[in-house]
Amino acid sequence: MSGLSAPVGHGRSLAIERSTGQAVLSCAVAFAGRAPTRRSLIARAPGRLAKATADYWVKRWRGCLSPPPDAEQRAGRLGRDLDRFRSLQADIALLDDEITVLLAGTYGQVLTSLPGVAVNRAAAFAVHSLPITNFPDAEHLYSATGLAPAMYESASLRRRGRISRQGLAEHRDALMGIAWGLSLFSPSFAERDAELRARGMAPIQARVALARNACRLAYRLLMTQQPFDEGAYRRGRLSRGR
Repeated sequence: MSGLSAPVGHGRSLAIERSTGQAVLSCAVAFAGRAPTRRSLIARAPGRLAKATADYWVKRWRGCLSPPPDAEQRAGRLGRDLDRFRSLQADIALLDDEITVLLAGTYGQVLTSLPGVAVNRAAAFAVHSLPITNFPDAEHLYSATGLAPAMYESASLRRRGRISRQGLAEHRDALMGIAWGLSLFSPSFAERDAELRARGMAPIQARVALARNACRLAYRLLMTQQPFDEGAYRRGRLSRGR
């Protein structure tokens, strides 16, 4: 399959989890590496596969080297791998459905109103943050994730160090995931991310800084149970000058 797919910038990549990728893999198993027809590709696609897309992959396939002598054995191994992959995908889909139902019965559901924060990211953060009344304010919640800077004090010196990494790594990762989602899908957070990078911050440093804003926002949503409003958030940020 490596001869069919291509790195970003060098052609069209083949995402195996999508309908096209699944069709190509199924044909590789069925025909032991020989190029299929457009009809065969479309028939084996689990979703919609356009004729033009099918024609592209058939043409690309025909331009590859001929199948090796052990193509049948390779196709058998690939078929077993494909069965395992589909079984795992089905299990993941069932778990996603269960998480969706469980989250809907908690105060964490409101987090799904955040841009770029779907059920899994919301649930991952909520499971370590609820009940939110355990945290007096957003700063305590932020400290609990371990992303707050560690403080070093002596008789004559008080300074901040790197992030403390206190608390659970899963809680920290969940907040970073929310910050990442917001930086991609919330205009306000995307602008803030660009500002931080323009000031010389590395991408991971900018995301840690964004995580603090994301934590304050998540805390407010969990406390008020009011869904996220991009316009209101932007107006509030401008009024605070940040």
